Amino acid sequence: MVLPADIVKDPVPGEPDCRLRRHQRLRSNSDFQETYAQGKSWAARTMVLWLHKAPDASLRLGVVSSRVIGKAVQRNRARRRLREAWRLNRYRFHGNVDVVLVARRNILTAKWEDVTIDLMWLARRAGILT
Repeated sequence: MVLPADIVKDPVPGEPDCRLRRHQRLRSNSDFQETYAQGKSWAARTMVLWLHKAPDASLRLGVVSSRVIGKAVQRNRARRRLREAWRLNRYRFHGNVDVVLVARRNILTAKWEDVTIDLMWLARRAGILT
C-alpha cells in the first residue's frame, strides 16, 4: 500500500521524533527475563514499570498485559494505551535502560490523563525522567 507523500513525513527539525521503531522495542523473551531478573520495579494505579540498567540498553520498551486484564480485545487496548503513552513522552526520558510496562486492570477505565500522569510519576521514581 502506497501512501501519499504528504501523509508520511519525516520528523520536523526541532520537534521530538515520536515514532516507536522496531529497534526501540523489546521483542525477545530473554530481554524481558533479564529485565524481570534485575528486580527493579515501581507500581502505580494503571501500570507497573520494570527497569533494566545495562550498558547496551537504549530506552527500549516492552509492553505486557496478562489475562487478568480481560479477553484479547481488552489486553490489546491496554497495550496500545501503554505504547502510546510511552511514544508521546519518550523524548523526556534518558539513560541506558530498557523498560517493561505491565498493564493493570485499571488502565481500561482510567482517563488518558491518568495513564500519562502514572507513566511520568513512575519515570520520575525510576530516575529516567529528564
